[in-house]
Amino acid sequence: MNDIGNKVVERTLQFRSQVESLRFSTDFVVYNPLIYAWDLHKQYLLQYVNRQVDTIFLGMNPGPFGMAQNGVPFGEINAVKNFLQLDGHVGKPPFEHPARPILGMDVKRSEVSGKRLWALFSDRFGNAQFCFASLAVINYCPLVFMDRGPTGKNITPDKLPKTERIALETICDSYLVDVVSLIQPTNFIGVGKYAEKKLGKLFPPQKGRIVDSILHPSPGNPQANKGWNEKVTDKLVSLGVWH
Repeated sequence: MNDIGNKVVERTLQFRSQVESLRFSTDFVVYNPLIYAWDLHKQYLLQYVNRQVDTIFLGMNPGPFGMAQNGVPFGEINAVKNFLQLDGHVGKPPFEHPARPILGMDVKRSEVSGKRLWALFSDRFGNAQFCFASLAVINYCPLVFMDRGPTGKNITPDKLPKTERIALETICDSYLVDVVSLIQPTNFIGVGKYAEKKLGKLFPPQKGRIVDSILHPSPGNPQANKGWNEKVTDKLVSLGVWH
């Protein structure tokens, strides 16, 4: 078994316990897919975060119809099944928001951000093995936050109360540093500005190191809803990350 992959899994188990021990405002419902979707997340790490790479792509936290459902970063269901070729058991969080049920591999709704990101890599590399020979994709924060209201509105980590946010970010920073020390990328690309900010804080730009971001693929980002693939490809080529 791959040594780097095993070390990433071991560190992620520690990370899982650390974030699970945190306590958050009763205003939020919190899901930890590293627990109820661990089977798939572990498979993802062992297969695709198991070597030294040129580039790390960092997301913010799980989307409600992606990683929240299956434990895979940007886990759009069709990409998980067809491009990443992963399958496995997904359980349930201790408390489920009625508007945000966990359906695992049976979820029907597509996560647009993940669909766009994995389509970009599929178009560029053709298959997952070739893709992950040179890059890794992880999320900064593994937790899902939702409003307790009837819609279960998604809450991003930057909107947490300050003391809770700092406690969470301290743990996430440490995990990211440790994973980077194992996979040793030279290009640090945030999927959106939030992730770029986290990367820039921990890995400041220097000679031989690129720290930047790509346009976030969320449909909530108006700039992403036309020509996202082309815009991002042009950006990565201009940075020298892709040729």
